[in-house]
Amino acid sequence: MAASWITPPTRTELIENLVSGVDRYNPSNVGILEDYLYHQIRSQEYDCLANLAILKLYQFNPDLYNPDVVINILIKALGASPLPDFNLCISLLDERPPNASLDEPDPLPVLLPVLHGLHHLLYRCRFPAFWRAYRSDQLESLRDNYTVECAGFEDSIREVVIRAVKSTFTRIGTDRLGLYLDLDSPEELKSYIDKLGWTLNSEGTVVNIPANLDNQIEAVVVQESIKLPQLTKVIAQAARS
Repeated sequence: MAASWITPPTRTELIENLVSGVDRYNPSNVGILEDYLYHQIRSQEYDCLANLAILKLYQFNPDLYNPDVVINILIKALGASPLPDFNLCISLLDERPPNASLDEPDPLPVLLPVLHGLHHLLYRCRFPAFWRAYRSDQLESLRDNYTVECAGFEDSIREVVIRAVKSTFTRIGTDRLGLYLDLDSPEELKSYIDKLGWTLNSEGTVVNIPANLDNQIEAVVVQESIKLPQLTKVIAQAARS
């Protein structure tokens, strides 16, 4: 997991050189990294370190700042929860005055609290609340202008849900799982469960989740060996006190 986060298998040699070498601080390369971000958006790939390199270049070179790029980076980072990607991106966003060179008003100040809120819900595993907020009229502009362009965005959020569910449950009701995944149709939910390789009980109301290192509880027996001389000293000290 850590190795694929540091060096995704889909990263090209060119991007590897830009991310790992001194050229990551060369502002003339920002266009290459931005193109790579949009490739990630179209292809459902993800490369956090390459996207952080863009934000670092914006930090050092405020004139390069592109709010749409920043918003897309944050949207991609949402799908990495509960990894710290989103907060790492936020840490590189400086307080900045309005950019007079922009043709339109900067959308980031309006959308940043929205994205913060969505990330907070995901991090706390409040999945039904996340979907209600995401589907709300207030977030229509986010859906229409950004996430609609991000291939597989909703499935990436469902992967966040699945990571939490399979590390917590051995069995979960289909109604509850459907709420977590925002899948109302029984057919859609059944198809999703089949794709995961999970199984249903005979009534089709409970999902059985395969055993893994996280969802298995193992009793731990702790034994302490106290020799008689040690015990005698403890009793003597207790008697004196």
